[in-house]
Amino acid sequence: QEVLGEDKLMAVLKEREVKIYWGTATTGKPHVAYFVPMSKIADFLKAGCEVTILFADLHAYLDNMKAPWELLELRTRYYENVIKAMLESIGVPLEKLKFVRGTDYQLSKEYTLDVYRLSSVVTQHDAKKAGAEVVKQVEHPLLSGLLYPGLQALDEEYLKVDAQFGGVDQRKIFTFAEKYLPSLGYAKRIHLMNPMVPGLTGSKMSSSEEDSKIDLLDRKEDVKKKLKKAFCEPGNVENNGVLSFIKHVLFPLKSEFVILREEKWGGNKTYTAYEALEKDFAEQVVHPGDLKNSVEVALNKLLDPIREKFNSPELKKLTNAAYPNPSKAKPAEKGTKNSEPENVVPSRLDIRVGKVISVEKHPDADSLYVEKIDVGEPEPRTVVSGLVQFVPKEQLQDRLVVLLCNLKPQKMRGVESQGMVLCASSVGEPRQVEPLDPPAGCCAGERVYVEGYEDGEPDDELKPKKKVFEKLQADFCVSEDCIAQWKQRNFLTKLGSISCKSLKGGSIS
Repeated sequence: QEVLGEDKLMAVLKEREVKIYWGTATTGKPHVAYFVPMSKIADFLKAGCEVTILFADLHAYLDNMKAPWELLELRTRYYENVIKAMLESIGVPLEKLKFVRGTDYQLSKEYTLDVYRLSSVVTQHDAKKAGAEVVKQVEHPLLSGLLYPGLQALDEEYLKVDAQFGGVDQRKIFTFAEKYLPSLGYAKRIHLMNPMVPGLTGSKMSSSEEDSKIDLLDRKEDVKKKLKKAFCEPGNVENNGVLSFIKHVLFPLKSEFVILREEKWGGNKTYTAYEALEKDFAEQVVHPGDLKNSVEVALNKLLDPIREKFNSPELKKLTNAAYPNPSKAKPAEKGTKNSEPENVVPSRLDIRVGKVISVEKHPDADSLYVEKIDVGEPEPRTVVSGLVQFVPKEQLQDRLVVLLCNLKPQKMRGVESQGMVLCASSVGEPRQVEPLDPPAGCCAGERVYVEGYEDGEPDDELKPKKKVFEKLQADFCVSEDCIAQWKQRNFLTKLGSISCKSLKGGSIS
């Protein structure tokens, strides 16, 4: 999409082949959008470039601890295996590639001294700005996130390359490197950027947003299900993740794309230019259903060799160890007293954005409301809340709320409640209560998670005897900025933080 330093690139090519590196922080599981840089790495190799792939394990830890220290080694091994499988899937010869781990050289004395040298000339403002698109942004950023861009800049020198390749979301880090490497006496590098493929929901494809991406190890039925739900409005070519995947992955790999459809709708059609396909989709000659079905077939051909490789007992074990399911605690063995403690983490809670469709007084309790709340399911849920004395009925009607959805349903004065509206409460008297507010623009059913716990699967139903919610709730609070938190980590949706109107320092129940 963009090149910085094209003149330098041409000058190097007159003398020798270009040395390029592509790095990836070993955090969440790689997804199908990784085929975009992989197909470009294939191009570099065909053009004779020397290519290094960096598994940036230390960067993964610095990015707001997305990869806990104890999992770094396992996740790096997972990345190495899955990316090699991807490259083999698209026919890239691995013997031409060099694979490096960040911790192979980033813990050396020389590199460490350069980190300190860099920190003495980089301003906090520039470090924060450089990482804005890449490092997870939080209300109170950790120092580690400010170090991240500097390490990425130094990698260019220590890997002895002419150029760094990455997504266009890395642009601010690239310009940061161009500004600051010369201040240490190191050369300014060339930077090449691929476009970012929109996710299936229309925004950037992200490891932390489950519905936006197709995992490389997703089963065929999961691929079908996710593509079926993907944003693909008839005639709309903007933020269309399905079309973008064809443009940036399938076309470059095959130089053509086949739309599969029944004879009554015109039969199969082969496109040898992406622009022709986009034009036909814009003019509604190609139907979204046929587009999705055709992508599903082509994508499964790419994923089949990866799935097959990861079907081995060794790689299955590695995958489960590198990405343990936080909701699955190890069961106690019979006859043992000292069983492993249950893993009580926020991702076990199924918290969603809800929209209040109707509010009525409980027929048998003056202090209770009975609400119908849409949480993105075929039917709204019935929820009983003790909010009558705190929130007027008209203030609840049609508003967005935050609903805990996997409590065991229980009857409250004869009416079964299928969830709990989460509210902020004042600490002192008189008691004040305010329902938590999702960010503006959220949709009913959207997932609410605690930062750092995006990837876990919630329990189907919280067992009352285990008191999982009660244990977690003990650390729920409202910050001085009115943000809902667990252990000082924000409650979030993909659009931002969950908050309340005024009860700073309050509790959440």
